[in-house]
Amino acid sequence: MEVATSKSHKMLFFNTLAFTVCFAAWMLNGVLVTFLVSNEVFDWSTVEMGWLIGIPVLTGALMRFPVGILTDKFGGKYVYGFLLILSAIPMYLLSTADSFMEYAIYSLGFGITGASFAVGIAFTSVWYPKKNQGTVLGIFGAGNAGAALTALFAPSILNHLTNGGENLEGWRMLPVYYSIMLLVMGIIFLIFTENKKTKAAEKSLSQMMLPLKDMAVWKFGLWYFLVFGCFVAFSQWLIPYFVNVYYLPLVTAGLFAAAFSFPSGVIRAFGGWLSDVYGGRKVMVWVLGSSVVISAMLMVPKVEIYSPGKGVIAKVPGVVTEITEDSIVVGKRVYKYSPKEKEDEISHIDSDEIHIFPIKKDWQEPVVKVGDHVKKKQLLAKGTTRISFQANVWIFATLAILIGAIWGIGKAGVYKYIPEHYPDDVGIVGGVVGVLGGLGGFFTPIIFGYLLDWTGLWSSAWAFMLFLSFAGMWWLLKDSVENEKQKTT
Repeated sequence: MEVATSKSHKMLFFNTLAFTVCFAAWMLNGVLVTFLVSNEVFDWSTVEMGWLIGIPVLTGALMRFPVGILTDKFGGKYVYGFLLILSAIPMYLLSTADSFMEYAIYSLGFGITGASFAVGIAFTSVWYPKKNQGTVLGIFGAGNAGAALTALFAPSILNHLTNGGENLEGWRMLPVYYSIMLLVMGIIFLIFTENKKTKAAEKSLSQMMLPLKDMAVWKFGLWYFLVFGCFVAFSQWLIPYFVNVYYLPLVTAGLFAAAFSFPSGVIRAFGGWLSDVYGGRKVMVWVLGSSVVISAMLMVPKVEIYSPGKGVIAKVPGVVTEITEDSIVVGKRVYKYSPKEKEDEISHIDSDEIHIFPIKKDWQEPVVKVGDHVKKKQLLAKGTTRISFQANVWIFATLAILIGAIWGIGKAGVYKYIPEHYPDDVGIVGGVVGVLGGLGGFFTPIIFGYLLDWTGLWSSAWAFMLFLSFAGMWWLLKDSVENEKQKTT
């Protein structure tokens, strides 16, 4: 196809709409699990929360590969339509869950909504020429904003369904609403879309698998593990993060999480356009470099540290004759010290004032009393140093939203490569890359949970992001150097 048609745009619309619905359903556990634990409906640990948040992502990730093959083989209309309808069943059953195991099993079921990405990528690209691939796949990927819709509206809906927490069993209606949404979208998709296959439909399964031998596929997968998988993870993890670190109500935490998710989804279309204009490599260099810098900033925890500081030491032996508010007299020698003031007793961590940089306070307190005989180099007043870093919620949220938006551009940058390198294998290659990205969304909340248990720091999640960003950047630059060497030889 050399030019896009009105039918192309129609298919893009329905693909994007269906993906938005699927993504909203896929991200449900971030809100619902936090609500159930916060209100003590279920007594789940942070590790169990991480598992329940990650389980739907696991299903969606693993199913992207077979779903991508099915889409290449049979076209997207029926694969997409039946996926939506099928996922509505376990979503409905989630409303009946009474234990961790039941909740986990039903979450595993409705997680197939995450495989919609593999269908949509292949079923969108088949309707457009190569020159428009970056832009249209970016527009389709804006369906990630479904995560923002869940984070934004689900807490308020839960508040309404439970009558402000007075009838906690009302939570069970939320999965019912989501199941109806999936069912209706599936029926609409089957009625209003038209099927179309790629040339891969003519290939055998072994021929379709050939691109997976290319290391480039796995490099794309690592990048997508970060820019998509970690986006998915934080779309859910930020809700308990804001609740526990900044003591925000669930609804407010949901608003902040939505502010993180929504720009990342919408800006993906802009990322597609940038990739068409400047190329995927330049976009990914900028994305990964920015991710390294911002992750390093976010990994610094909200903390207040007390440490022994500079004390006051006796220079000559003698007897303590007087102690005032700011001095100690030993014989005829006067030793000045900095007393602790009332303002030093006030913590800056949770104050309403905004402190961008760490605050350091030093003071000394006498450890001797009048009449004491002191020796040379004996401690007269012990020193204390307090370092406070507020990690202000507004600054934190701004940086989190910024890195989410940058990852959104990166998602488009990664998928710009796929139709260029594998024009007839978008389904299977996109499916594999999507699997690796989805696995990022599954494993990272679990890793976050374990890191939180081991370190006691919520910000340890951002330290993990720094590691992934640096690894992705290293691989990209390493390949660039090798390509330059090949050109010169």
